[in-house]
Amino acid sequence: MKKLLAIMTVLSFLLGCKQIKKPEKKDDQVTLEVVEKKDVPFIWEGANVYFLLTDRFNIGNPKKGVQFDQTKESAVLRGFEGGDIQGITQKIKEGYFTDLGINAIWFTPIVEQIHGSTNEGTGNTYGYHGYWAKDWTAIDPNFGTRKDLEKLVKTAHSKGIRVLLDVVLNHTGPVTDIDPVWPEEWVRTGPKCEFTTYENTTACTLVENLPDILTESDEAVELPDALLAKWKDEGRLSQELDELQLFFERTGYPRAPRFYIIKWLTDYINDFGVDGFRVDTVKHVNEDAWTDLYKEASYAFETWKKKHPDQVLDDNPFYMVGEVYNYGISGGREFDFGDKKVDFFDYGFKSLINFDLKTDAHKDYESTFKKYSKLLNTKLKGKSVLNYLTSHDDGSPFDKERKKPIYSANVLLLTPGASQVYYGDETSRNLIVDGTEGDATLRSFMNWQELDSIPEIQKIHKHWQKLGQFRRNHPSIGAGKHKRLAKKPYVFSRTYMDGDYKDKVVVGLDLPKGKKSLWVKGFFGDGTILYDTYSETEVTVAKGKVLLDNEFDIALLELAE
Repeated sequence: MKKLLAIMTVLSFLLGCKQIKKPEKKDDQVTLEVVEKKDVPFIWEGANVYFLLTDRFNIGNPKKGVQFDQTKESAVLRGFEGGDIQGITQKIKEGYFTDLGINAIWFTPIVEQIHGSTNEGTGNTYGYHGYWAKDWTAIDPNFGTRKDLEKLVKTAHSKGIRVLLDVVLNHTGPVTDIDPVWPEEWVRTGPKCEFTTYENTTACTLVENLPDILTESDEAVELPDALLAKWKDEGRLSQELDELQLFFERTGYPRAPRFYIIKWLTDYINDFGVDGFRVDTVKHVNEDAWTDLYKEASYAFETWKKKHPDQVLDDNPFYMVGEVYNYGISGGREFDFGDKKVDFFDYGFKSLINFDLKTDAHKDYESTFKKYSKLLNTKLKGKSVLNYLTSHDDGSPFDKERKKPIYSANVLLLTPGASQVYYGDETSRNLIVDGTEGDATLRSFMNWQELDSIPEIQKIHKHWQKLGQFRRNHPSIGAGKHKRLAKKPYVFSRTYMDGDYKDKVVVGLDLPKGKKSLWVKGFFGDGTILYDTYSETEVTVAKGKVLLDNEFDIALLELAE
């Protein structure tokens, strides 16, 4: 035990601004749990979010098999592959996300999917991705159970990690030979969206055979017979009806389609305490519906906090980030439909996914960092964007061939705003898979075996870990103000202040290997002791600069403890 404590002390020093908890003994093994410092506030504007496909990340329960007899041969990467909620929890427990500097996890929808398959292109497609809802009130057994979700949220929270549920209000799943269309009072089945005006982007079906919820309607509707029969078979008809009665009595809403679904979605907050929603297909729904969703989500979140005071992480309000396809930070707050502009930030969204970074990443660091810092501190002040380079449905990601994994990490994790790491960005998971059609090529199973066995992948992964941990431990990186300190070698500062809390760091990029001098004058005074978390070296500021001597071309400088 003395030897173990000595190792812990050394690790504590090397990890700089992190702390190490006492070892936990489980199954005759001692494990060290690395966590973020208690005094680092969690700020959504600078969050480091990990996005994964539930079915493609990790198999926690291999015994469950494929449910609902969904065994028809599917097209390449278009069937269920076994990833589940338990698999995510397993990786949280192992510290995979903590070591990567992740402080929020977003996974694809886990509600029950259509049971049948559609025939697209060369073969069958099942609802493995989660965006084809059949029953919003149930978790799809291919992904797991309510107990599994409860355990995931509690485990994540115990590690200081927030949970974002991916939610769909815009549409049901496709119609198949065993999944009937919802009643016409609930959905429209045409026309197909054209995306040239507000009307033909919202009052339409996104694609062929994807029934569109009449989210703009305030007309009361009855529950579909098929759904009532399903609940009856599952022995929960009375409970579901009673809960709906209480919801509509409390809110006074008409029993219109969107309000049923809002009730079902916010139940996951009421029941499990999830911290936020990533909202799908935002621009295809009339914006007032998002105000309704946010209002009820916030009510559910505050109610859950009151019921579980011992489980509350902080006083952050409920968080909603929206996918307004092709929204970019360059446009400021508004999205342009062609004939109408909408500021979705006014309808419950703290943040929107930013589609610009994959293009901005082709520019030099300073151009991007300066632009984002300025916009986030002026037009978007008080709001944020979620930056990404790779995603599950963007067929033109930055570096699709994975030729620039180090540069990609630098751009994504050091650009102002929140960051979205897509599963496998950190391990150069292949995005070009033979035989796939469309988005499927972006959705291969997580390449755990490569991470375990290929030194080059491990080296890339280590770089993502170092940057991610630095980002998580310093809100100034994502939520602070950017300033260039020197052009060559390139050195910049970030500063974040909120009340008594202040965070300031200096980063150097494209540095020469070997001996190097970083200009910090005017930001850190002479005699200040700094710690480079990348090379794990302590340095002292002298004559307005610090000197480093290592093989790295990057430096991540923080105040030494």
